[in-house]
This record gives sequence, C-alpha cells and structure tokens, in this order.
Amino acid sequence: MKLGIVGLPNVGKSTLFNSITKAGAESANYPFCTIEPNVGMVAVPDERLDKLAQMYHTKKITPAVVEFVDIAGLVKGASKGEGLGNQFLSHIRETDAICEVVRCFEDSNIVHVDGDIDPIRDIETIKIELILADMETIEKRLEKAKKMLKADKKYQAEIDLLGRIKLALENGMPARQLDYNEDEKAILKEIFLLTIKPLIYIANISEEQLTDSENDENVKKVKEYAKAEKSEVIPLCVKIEDELSSLEETDKKEMLEALGMKESGLNTLIKKSYDLLGLMSFLTAGEPEVRAWTIKKGTKAPEAAGKIHSDIQRGFIKAEIISYDELIKEGSMTQAREKGMVRQEGKEYVMQEGDIVLFKFNV
Repeated sequence: MKLGIVGLPNVGKSTLFNSITKAGAESANYPFCTIEPNVGMVAVPDERLDKLAQMYHTKKITPAVVEFVDIAGLVKGASKGEGLGNQFLSHIRETDAICEVVRCFEDSNIVHVDGDIDPIRDIETIKIELILADMETIEKRLEKAKKMLKADKKYQAEIDLLGRIKLALENGMPARQLDYNEDEKAILKEIFLLTIKPLIYIANISEEQLTDSENDENVKKVKEYAKAEKSEVIPLCVKIEDELSSLEETDKKEMLEALGMKESGLNTLIKKSYDLLGLMSFLTAGEPEVRAWTIKKGTKAPEAAGKIHSDIQRGFIKAEIISYDELIKEGSMTQAREKGMVRQEGKEYVMQEGDIVLFKFNV
C-alpha cells in the first residue's frame, strides 16, 4: 500500500520523509526541491515480532511495510497546471491514502509560500485544488457514461453516482465524506478520484509547542477542521523526529524520555497510516523466520494464505491458529497445543489482528 506525503511548499514534507525512510530525499528552503517523487518502504513498528523471535530463536525477522511517497509541493492553480500541479496530481493519483503536512509553527528563517502561518487556509488551498481536479474527472466521466447509456441502461447507476459526487464537490465536500454501497464502491475503483482517498493531517509543530500541543491554537484549529470531515490529526515536530531518526536505539529512548514521549511521532504516524488503509497483520513464526503479513481487515483464511504463496491458497485445507496474546501467555507453542489453545479453522474463517498461523494445504 502506498501513502503520499503532501502539502504546500516548505511545510516539512521532505524532512518528514527523510525521518520516516532515512532515504535522504533532498530538503531545502525553497519550493519544489522535490520534483520527482521520492519513494521509501517503511517497516510497521511491531514489538510482537521481537518477542516471537526470542521464543523461536529466529534467524530472520520480516516486518510488515508501508510505502511512503514524498510528492512535490502544491500551490494555488495546481489543477490548472500552476507550479508543478500536473505532476503533483498525477503522483497523488497513484497513492492509496494521503498524509497531509500542515505547518503550525512560526519561523522567520523558513519562507511560507503565502507569507504567514494559517493552517486552515493551507488545508483549504489543497482541498480546493483536489476538488477542482476531481470535478474535471467527473465531467469527463459523466459525458462518457451518458453516451454509453443509449446502448446499455446499466450506466444509469454510474450517472446517478457521479451526479451525487459532483453536487458534493460543488459544495466544497470531498468525495470521501459521502457514504457508498458496494456497487458504488466498485464503480469508484475505476474513476481514481483524489478526494476519495483517506487522509491524515500531520500538524507540524515546533519543539516549544511539543510540550502542550493539545492547547496550541493552530493545532486546535486543525483538529476542529479534521473532526468535521472525520479525519485524524497527529501533532508532530518534524525537526525533532528528524533528530530522533538519526540516533541509536538507546539514545533515542533517552531523548524520548526527556521529551516526555512514549514513542516517536513517526511510529504513531506509521501505525495510524496502516490502520487508515484498513490493513492488519497476521503472523507466522518459526526458527527460520518470524514475519508479519499485510492483509485487508475482513480477509478470509484462504486469501490470507495466498499472501504467502498462491499454491497455499489453491490447496488450502485448514489453518492452525492461536492469537499472539494466548501464545505469549502459554509461553510456547508446545504448551499451547497441550492445553488445546490452537484452533483448527476452515475456509470461512475471517482473520483477526495478531493471529499466528500455520496453513495446511495440498497441491
């Protein structure tokens, strides 16, 4: 799954990307320093893997991953090609969800593209450009659907859906805020709207704001705005996160304690992003490898088996499953089996977060 890091120029996007991926994306105090999108695969923090590795004396640990893309800064008029608008819109169209960085800190040394700090204005700027781009997509799709309707009445459902979305967009409402049935969701998969993508706001604050971010006026404004559209906000000091990402684990823990933080803001962001996409992990464990496998919530056992290998899905017989918490409580798989804690599940079993699985198959 792919998440796009977006925002206006000079809000901290590339610095955040550097912190997350340690990929060294260029970061500079001028707009559009990130012209081509930088891409990095990021491990989803998961302490369970380390504990399982100790239990099984594992040789290899493979965590679940999320792909982050650092996308060029957007300005007013992007939907009409201003700045790097066309590139911005095409790159964001390829992502599954959006992490929008919003600048909430003052710093005279870092130029703001609009001259002063106003997080809601910045959010509105990006929202309007994405809405305008979606309006153009909807108009083209409507025109095509109306032509096809003459030959096939099934296109009426698409016309009705597009009309409903168009009305919402005209009223400044992103497509993600509407409710859709399963048939409509299937149609939407072929349209590639920008405002349908789930979104997390990252309120980029200073180190001084970090101690009381809940009461910071700019952060509160972003949270109120996000609440109205059912989005999440993560207050995060990108500068601090960049420093943390360069430290060894022991030094990182000391710095977090000194800052009064339980974990880095980046870890929170990665976990929230994973959840935002409706993803979860099931686990496999043994001496060769302990691994987290990414699946959509609601996935049944055979489809989960297919994530490991298509042959396992094709020849699926059953799944032997125990939850992570139950295994840790029992202390070993042997003890868990003796107590009858390991369940036998069939093809209709819906996988749960933290299931430890051994698939039985025959091909």
